[in-house]
Amino acid sequence: MNMQSIELIAPRYDIAWYPWAVQYFFLVALSYTSVWLAIPGAVFGLERWKPVARLALLSAVTTAIVAPVSLLADLHQPLRFWHFYAYFTPWSWMSIGAIFLPVFVLLTVALAWLVWREPMNEQRGAPGLFGWVARVATLGHWDSPRWLIVATGLGALAASLVVAVYTGNEIAVIKGRPLWNTQFLPVMFVATGLIGSVGLLLVLDRFTGTRAAELRTVEATPANPRNRATSRQLLGVLLVACILAGLTAAGWFVVGLSQSDASVAAALQSVQENPDWRAMTFRAVASGVVLFIGVLVLLLRPQIRGLGWVFGLLALHTAWMFRWAVLMNVQTVQRQTAGFSEYQLALGSGGLLGIIGSFGLWLAVLMLIDIFVPWRVALGGARAQPLSSDMKGVPSHG
Repeated sequence: MNMQSIELIAPRYDIAWYPWAVQYFFLVALSYTSVWLAIPGAVFGLERWKPVARLALLSAVTTAIVAPVSLLADLHQPLRFWHFYAYFTPWSWMSIGAIFLPVFVLLTVALAWLVWREPMNEQRGAPGLFGWVARVATLGHWDSPRWLIVATGLGALAASLVVAVYTGNEIAVIKGRPLWNTQFLPVMFVATGLIGSVGLLLVLDRFTGTRAAELRTVEATPANPRNRATSRQLLGVLLVACILAGLTAAGWFVVGLSQSDASVAAALQSVQENPDWRAMTFRAVASGVVLFIGVLVLLLRPQIRGLGWVFGLLALHTAWMFRWAVLMNVQTVQRQTAGFSEYQLALGSGGLLGIIGSFGLWLAVLMLIDIFVPWRVALGGARAQPLSSDMKGVPSHG
């Protein structure tokens, strides 16, 4: 009997999504969840939520502008984006996202513009570049109609919900990777996105001067609460988001143990066989526990001041690292063969430089808005004092 052996060769493919994808999913999640936090104060006019809405609008606009840039960079050939419109496929979540993402960005920017027009109109007479920008950006000296703000805000809210659904499902529908193919993933994207957006608001609250401006008010009233109450509101939302993320993770694990979700088995196998996955899991659990306990302590001990922004940074780290683990670490698991691929973060535009560059672009957009737009005094916010009494002719933005 002749014995013949057949050799099967399965190629190892490189990763398809690069860190640009992590930046996009991170920034767009911060944007649509920031819109949610802005709606109560900016659209429905709830007084106690207006300080949060001022920060949330700034967060939503800056991240909404930068997120599509990261998405285009991840296409490897950015100019081919028109293919989504020339060859529209309604059963593809990416095609759906190509339609609704620009709508979401435009409505988010429009909502902020309508809210910021009122304080910018007061700056039309300022000398130099500040007055010129105010006159051009406001498109005339007229008040923003309340009905238009409400309609635009509700439109941005509806578009944000579509973006939240599409960004989660465009990954969850991929059956070729069991670690992605779970309906718990879109919910986890939303929960960690909310964690990240609240973290960003806590950081902005600390470093943009809004906290000092609010604390300079003579009297704190229910209609005009001090910024300390704003921080507690944000910490309360952050605690709820942490609980939602924890319950989602627990539900995913319990359902997976019943063998109805293959992603849990794939995750357990990866943790058992790969030390990098074990280290990643430990960091994720440790970050979540520290964040939850820290926020709970700050809420129970209001006398502890000045640490909210620290946990805000930890919240941003948690949201970003979750997306890195889902999008990058999962791609190192081989689909055709056993084992794992090694991924080394490149130093160029497709790696570390791209990550730093996208954050740098966000910071540049933030600084331009902060310089030319008096967003702190929108929605009845307190006007900050100039840095020095000698500074004359310089608009006071806070």
